[in-house]
Amino acid sequence: MKQVPAYDRLMKPVVDALRQLGGSGSIGEIATTVIDTMKLPASVTEVLHDPETDSGTEIEYRLAWARTYLKKFGLVENSVRGVWSLTKRGENEEIDPKQIVQFVRAIPRGSKRNTPPKPDCEPPEELEEKWQAHLHGILTNILNPAAFERLIQRLLRESGFIQVEVTGRTGDGGIDGKGIAKLHGFMSFHVVFQCKRYKGTISASQIRDFRGAMVGRADKGLFITTGTFSRDAAKEATRDGAPPIDLVDGDALALKLKELKLGVQTELIEKVSVDEKWFSSF
Repeated sequence: MKQVPAYDRLMKPVVDALRQLGGSGSIGEIATTVIDTMKLPASVTEVLHDPETDSGTEIEYRLAWARTYLKKFGLVENSVRGVWSLTKRGENEEIDPKQIVQFVRAIPRGSKRNTPPKPDCEPPEELEEKWQAHLHGILTNILNPAAFERLIQRLLRESGFIQVEVTGRTGDGGIDGKGIAKLHGFMSFHVVFQCKRYKGTISASQIRDFRGAMVGRADKGLFITTGTFSRDAAKEATRDGAPPIDLVDGDALALKLKELKLGVQTELIEKVSVDEKWFSSF
C-alpha cells in the first residue's frame, strides 16, 4: 500500500494524461495513461482498496481523489457521462499540488465548493456510491456460485442475448455458459462466458486458460467478474491474432445491473416549481 503514489503526487500526471489524450478522456483512459507514464508495476496497480467492500484498486481510489481536488481548483471538469476534460486554466497552467491542496482545504465548510474530507477517512464525492459496496457484498458473500451464474444468465437475457444456457460442467475449461448475441436484428455472434464470483484480480493466465477453452466453440468470449482485471489481463483479452474476449469487472457489472433495474432501483425525487411569469401572461 505504501508503494502506491499519494493522491497529490497523481495530480500532475492526471493533467498530463488529459493533455496527452487531447484534452479529455474517460476514467479508464486517464488511469491507463497515468500508469503507463509513471511506469507503475503490477504490484502497485493491482493493490485493492478494500477487498471486503468493493473491487476497486487503491490506485483508482487515489486517482479519484486527485481528480476531485483538480476539479475544485478549477483545472478539470467532468460530464454526466463520466468523461473528464481540461478547463481553459487546465490546458496551460503549471500544476502545484501543494497550492491545490491548500486552496481546496481552505474552502469554508457549507459553501457550494465544500471542502472534501481528509483522503485517509472518506471517499471523494465521485466515489460516494455506497450502493455499489452493498451490492458487491451481496454478490460475493451471499450469492453462491450457482446463484451467481443464474444472475448472469438473466443479465445476458435482459441485455438482448438469446439461447442463453448455463453449462458449468467440471473440466469445461472455465466455460460457465453460452449464448447468442444479436446485433441490430441482422447479425449474431456465438458467445461463451465465464462468470467469476471473486474478490481479487483476474490475471492474464486466467484469460489465456479461458481463451484456450473457447477456441473453436464461439466467435467471442465474455469474462464477467465481481473483482477486477490486471493490466496484463486486459492486454491479453485484446491481443492481436487471438479470439477477442470482452471483460466486465465488478464496477461495470454493478452499473449494468443498475441500468437494467435488476435488484437495483433508482429513486427519483420530484421537484415542482411554479412559473409566476407564466401566470402573469393572462
